[in-house]
Amino acid sequence: MTTSGRPSNQLLQMLDAADFDLLRPHLATVEMVRQSVLGEAGSALRHVYFPHGGSVSITVSLSDGQTIEVAMLGRDSVVGGGAALADGIAPADAIVLFPGSASTLEIAAFRTIAATSLSFRGLIMRHEQVLLAHAQQSLLCNTMHPVEARLARWLLRARDLSDNANLPLTQETLAQMIGVRRNAISLVAHALQRAGIIRYSRGQIEIIDLPALKATSCDCYSAVKASHSRLLGPP
Repeated sequence: MTTSGRPSNQLLQMLDAADFDLLRPHLATVEMVRQSVLGEAGSALRHVYFPHGGSVSITVSLSDGQTIEVAMLGRDSVVGGGAALADGIAPADAIVLFPGSASTLEIAAFRTIAATSLSFRGLIMRHEQVLLAHAQQSLLCNTMHPVEARLARWLLRARDLSDNANLPLTQETLAQMIGVRRNAISLVAHALQRAGIIRYSRGQIEIIDLPALKATSCDCYSAVKASHSRLLGPP
């Protein structure tokens, strides 16, 4: 909890007192366990999640079985908000990547509050614009930029959400997140390690030189942060 007595989720922190009082009776705190599924593409949602920490990977699967991440959500986000305002069906898979706690409420209560409060509904809609910007920028990045820049961008976002330079990640996970083969991740990770930017051991990446990692990343990292700041304030 923060000094305001609210959970440390940016959207919950942004609510005015009246809107938060509408939510408060319906909120419960849960632990998001790594690899647990918060939403499955095509399935009805039961809950909406406001993470306090950790991160949730929003992924889509192709017909050939390949999976790629379109956005990573954490304490600056809500998981399932847009779908809850629409038909209640998850448009993509939402899988916990890094564990953490979250505030959650049932989708029926979420919808009732959104119908009652225009300011709350507006906040969720602005968040969905941010999520769309994430997805669009990820698509552009994965199409146009080299693997090294894409990996750097992804690691920076993961670090922002975790507040930790040590990230428990396998090469397989990284390859899935940015849509490349595992051997491509291996080559780039070794190059970044030789340059003193990261330290990589089996299942663990430590960011050593943050400014150098930012310099290695493409403009997509700053573009997404700019969209977030414009619509919701600094993440």
